[in-house]
Amino acid sequence: MEILHFDIQINAEATKVWTVLWDDFSFRQWTSAFTEGSFYQGNLEKGNTIKFLDPKNNGMYSKIVQLIPSEEITFLHLGEIYEGVETPRDWGEATERYILKENENTTHLHIEVATTEEFRSFFEEKFPIALSNVKNLSENQL
Repeated sequence: MEILHFDIQINAEATKVWTVLWDDFSFRQWTSAFTEGSFYQGNLEKGNTIKFLDPKNNGMYSKIVQLIPSEEITFLHLGEIYEGVETPRDWGEATERYILKENENTTHLHIEVATTEEFRSFFEEKFPIALSNVKNLSENQL
């Protein structure tokens, strides 16, 4: 398992950045960097399972293992979804962690992705675009 790190400084309060990250409408906008039409199903509560899907009901499902609103959320990826059917995968500790640190109306967004070599180049290509989307949405929807 390899841990990738992505960072961006955003000129907005952490609560605003958090809202952009997890509000349904803005989530669909910033995650278009990964797959056009991406969305999630489920409630953001610790212990809940969330499904990350594309318009064809393909994606993955994950458990929320850590949640501090406007500060941190960590997902443990459990398996894939193909045409709506969940298939468990043995990805070990494949996690995705979002950490927000606010300092005088700016927010440092740090993302850690524990992944296999198979997905490394995808994340390295797509996450910088996604973070730029989060920054633009956060700063322009004030």
